[in-house]
Amino acid sequence: MNFILSAVIVLGAIALVSAVILYVCSKKFAVKEDPRLGQVIEVLPGANCGGCGFAGCSGLAGALVKAADAGSLEGLTCPVGGSEVMGKVADLLGLAIANTEAKVAVVRCNGTCELRQRIASYDGLRTCTAMNATGAGETGCGYGCLGCGDCVEACQFDAIHINEETGLPVVDEDKCTACGACSKACPRHIIELRKKGIKSRRVYVSCVNKDKGAAAMKACKAACIGCGKCVKECKFEAITVVNNVSYIDADKCRLCKKCVEACPTHAIVAVNFPAPKPKPVTQETIEDTPREKKNIEERKEDKA
Repeated sequence: MNFILSAVIVLGAIALVSAVILYVCSKKFAVKEDPRLGQVIEVLPGANCGGCGFAGCSGLAGALVKAADAGSLEGLTCPVGGSEVMGKVADLLGLAIANTEAKVAVVRCNGTCELRQRIASYDGLRTCTAMNATGAGETGCGYGCLGCGDCVEACQFDAIHINEETGLPVVDEDKCTACGACSKACPRHIIELRKKGIKSRRVYVSCVNKDKGAAAMKACKAACIGCGKCVKECKFEAITVVNNVSYIDADKCRLCKKCVEACPTHAIVAVNFPAPKPKPVTQETIEDTPREKKNIEERKEDKA
């Protein structure tokens, strides 16, 4: 009986000493968590897409709290939540935030199956990364879309799909959150995040081919040939030609669409613009038609 009682007393003493040690350690080495961190995490969408530049929403939340202590949230944003979520975060942290324009993913390749000749057959792993590692892929364009759908797999919001007829990715603007996952997944970097624009209207060069004109046209009939006609046409200095391919600065572009009309290969596209109104038929336009010109010439000959 005394043996059992002694064992109970010893074990109780050990437990008491251990509890005291754990309590002291928990107080001494406690990591104080800012209560604002949990509040910010609750406001964020929880997509953990990495579009903000951090591994997840908790990483962004920590950066936002630290930035708030520094007095500015500049450079930090949640592409999924957009301005609405960032506004709530700013209110929670007691700071103001500048309004940022919404962005959307844009596929800068217009080389459909009809426009790009297929010159090889690929039988390996059906991913863009694997195909790109082997060379130019199945077409002669070493810069264009490979069409395997790495961007589709990367998108967590079901906002991008491969068009079976064209073989190119198509972005659903209503679902796209501009997280940038598709852009990072593309080994050829043809997917770009651009400003949505006023009324979702955008003008951009749908080509990234850096080959010279003749070589680019041989690979794809819709390739930019770097001729510079768009540059001469633009009055706002929004277009530059670098490495034989044009690029339109969204901040400078005024959506006049004159570059679209000037492009000889139709490499510049205009999105979400209303269809042009048909020109009224006048006597002058009738007389300008080839058939009417011929009739006028015949009548003049008869009079002579």
